[in-house]
Amino acid sequence: METPINAEKKALEVVAALLWRGDTFLICRRPANKARALLWEFVGGKVEAGETKQQALMRECMEELGIGIRVGDVFTEVTHDYPDVTVHLTLFCCTLTAGEPQCLEHADLRWITPAEIPGYAFCPADEGILQLLQRGGLTPKNPPV
Repeated sequence: METPINAEKKALEVVAALLWRGDTFLICRRPANKARALLWEFVGGKVEAGETKQQALMRECMEELGIGIRVGDVFTEVTHDYPDVTVHLTLFCCTLTAGEPQCLEHADLRWITPAEIPGYAFCPADEGILQLLQRGGLTPKNPPV
């Protein structure tokens, strides 16, 4: 069966965590076997049926990194159209409450400063968020109110 040219792409509700450690924040490298392979991103994932965004983010952080987090305020929201999917991404300010991040699903992870952002190839949906961070939109010294 052919797909009509004007067929709507599946839209996904996605959440991610902005986790700070001092003046650095956590980024994760996508696995080689997934879409947008080996690009960097914030930890997170899809919101499942019956979950709040906060519950989904806590689950994803435990599954992907083996950590517990406290989910704070929304930092920003973006919608991005990839060729295969449209994502609505909500990035939350989060605090690490238990454990040390481990690469359970990702190819790598790093703690970087906003000044180091240009040294990494990120998923396109994150580009606007990264610009906010580079402009000082949020730092550990300037938390949201």
